[in-house]
Amino acid sequence: MIGYKKEMSIMQTPNTKPNKRRFKMPSAFTILFLIIGLVAILTWIIPAGAYSTDKAGNIIAHTYKSVTANPQGIWDIFMAPVYGMVGNDKTEGAISISLFILVIGGFLGVVNRTKALDDGIGAVVRKYKGKEKALIPVLMFLFALGGSTYGMAEETIAFYPLLIPVMIGVGFDSLVAVAIVLVGSQVGCLASTVNPFATGVASQTLDLSMGQGLFPRLILLVIVVLISIWYVYRYASKIEKDPSKSLVFSQRDEDLKRFAIDSDADNVKMSGRQKGVLWLFGATFVIMIVGLVPWASINTGWTFFESATKWLSGIPVLGNLLGSDMVPLGDWYFSEITMLFLLMAVVIMFVYKMKETDFINAFIGGMADFLSVAIIVAVARGIQVVMNDGMITDTVLHWGEMGLKGLSESVFIIITYIFYIPMSFLIPSTSGLASATMGIIGPMGKFAGVGGDVVITAYQAASGWVNLITPTSGVVMGALAIAHVNISTWWKWIAKLMVILFIVTCVYLGVLAIL
Repeated sequence: MIGYKKEMSIMQTPNTKPNKRRFKMPSAFTILFLIIGLVAILTWIIPAGAYSTDKAGNIIAHTYKSVTANPQGIWDIFMAPVYGMVGNDKTEGAISISLFILVIGGFLGVVNRTKALDDGIGAVVRKYKGKEKALIPVLMFLFALGGSTYGMAEETIAFYPLLIPVMIGVGFDSLVAVAIVLVGSQVGCLASTVNPFATGVASQTLDLSMGQGLFPRLILLVIVVLISIWYVYRYASKIEKDPSKSLVFSQRDEDLKRFAIDSDADNVKMSGRQKGVLWLFGATFVIMIVGLVPWASINTGWTFFESATKWLSGIPVLGNLLGSDMVPLGDWYFSEITMLFLLMAVVIMFVYKMKETDFINAFIGGMADFLSVAIIVAVARGIQVVMNDGMITDTVLHWGEMGLKGLSESVFIIITYIFYIPMSFLIPSTSGLASATMGIIGPMGKFAGVGGDVVITAYQAASGWVNLITPTSGVVMGALAIAHVNISTWWKWIAKLMVILFIVTCVYLGVLAIL
């Protein structure tokens, strides 16, 4: 990878200065366990209560009543993550979403083993050689698509050493390269469409299809991506005309020496197998999106997938060979999309002609990379377990119901959006944040007349917005370290964009809530 070894040697230079004790943000696991303990204490303080529910299990407003308290102890605290994974009689377990996270990790591990994504980006860079400014909208769109569909974040680290030398070499600076990747991927996460770690976990918590709210989120994605492209393109054009306008102009000479382009970089070409992998990679997410969109609920006449599935299942021999229990596209949920990524990983193995041992190692390695995320989901779900078992969930909802009286839909959703901004700092994991809070905030939205899908959009927007600047993010700090850009410089550069995105998102959510 371009400049990678040199960068690593620079980043790993021993620090001879004495280390000073500095505050270190605890991990998501520690924060979540502390919250579980705090919630357990609250079960001793907050009055227990319950709502009546309909046949579907939905809460009926204005039916709250007091019930016998059930305070949670030490045993319950440590059982909470266990029940958070496997579930109990009051709380559905996170096993389905955790398994999906592990499988998608394995899928990405197999794809990464082929280097199709790395070389694909390299091919795009070579194609636009001499007109590198045109790369800004192209690459930002691609990274935004990755962020919106599968929560592309840590995977972007490999692209910074590739893009930084190119952008500096054509007269831009390292900030442009960082912005293309970081802003592109995170505004994609801001407007996640079917991101399994944000949209998926939140939807599963509220028992909604990931397809609900898909089209409004697509519109938001287009809006924020266009704004971001304009912002980065404008800055690149400014420093192209006058390099002294660069916020990192003082280190330009050093950057030119630091980021040397490998002479063999232009000779790297994608193989036919890698191209096939890229097509399969894209097709996987297209199939997932099509499978999750509730077509029949959009239009009762759109039963083509259901009809096609019945027809295929009814064909002698072929129907049995394919599987008589096939679920039609549009009715898919976590079990089906988990199967999809497992199947496509196997297909990629055969297309790339990967050895069985290499496939297993890549798949297991990819799962290992996502293990912490899968466990975080279960630990976070433990918060809901303690609240439900302690009989205080409905009490909190009741307080919310009382407090929301008189609030318009727009005011509620904007308050929700603002609420999730500091929460995203405390719990950087999107999946952990969704599991910890959506079970409370989502039902509150019903009292205000706001659909669960809109609440999910607000939560995602806040999380993506925060992850553009938070020093608790390994992606942000890693990218800036590779580029040798101070975080204060990054904050100065992105400040106006953050304000614009905040205002635009608030307006969009306010309008969406009343539609």
